[in-house]
Amino acid sequence: MSQSASIEQLSALRLKYHERKDAFLEENIKIKDPFVVFRDWLNDALNTKEILEPNAAALATVNAEGKPSNRFVLVKEATTEGFTFFTNYGSRKAEDIARNANVAIAIYWLPLRRSIRIEGVAEKISRDASLKYFHERPRASQIGAAASPQSQRIRSRSSLDEVEAEIKAKLGESGQVPLPNWGGYLVRPSLIEFWQGQTDRLHDRIRFRRGPGVLDEVDGELIHKGENEWVYERLAP
Repeated sequence: MSQSASIEQLSALRLKYHERKDAFLEENIKIKDPFVVFRDWLNDALNTKEILEPNAAALATVNAEGKPSNRFVLVKEATTEGFTFFTNYGSRKAEDIARNANVAIAIYWLPLRRSIRIEGVAEKISRDASLKYFHERPRASQIGAAASPQSQRIRSRSSLDEVEAEIKAKLGESGQVPLPNWGGYLVRPSLIEFWQGQTDRLHDRIRFRRGPGVLDEVDGELIHKGENEWVYERLAP
């Protein structure tokens, strides 16, 4: 399809994915630990010039009424503890997490035809860790975070500019920006799924799970024991 395809032609859009010889197979995973697989896939994304923000991720939350919402965030740290992002603690996502800490993250790297799904529980990181990262950000970004009451109604764009100007005037050229109501969340995963597209639409899906009772499910046929208390299984596309 050409780039000028119309909305009426959406159903005909097709993208070529991987061929069968490039299938994502269990035997290709040397260490059956999703954090190791994530690190390997992330390195591939970091070394793919077409991927401009390899740490961009869609974060889904649910409010007190059970209504979901979704938005993009930037994953700023990925360790064996989990995945960290930062936000205003007065934002909609923060309010949702305060009421229901279960979240989901999705990452899609189109040039690699790969996606990662993560489900887990979000918790605030320490204030010291948030403060450290906050002051590592460009000063303009620090001031922007202090000026913006994220997710709240504002009169206009110019009202934000006015608040920003007031903060700049108060701090001067070199005054340290105080930490606003802002900080990080660590998502501790209980599920991480790796998806790789196949042109014949028989996509590869390998899911890792960890938590109470999952090791008891291991049968060596459909559910397999991995490293560090994880189990893994292949899902139909």
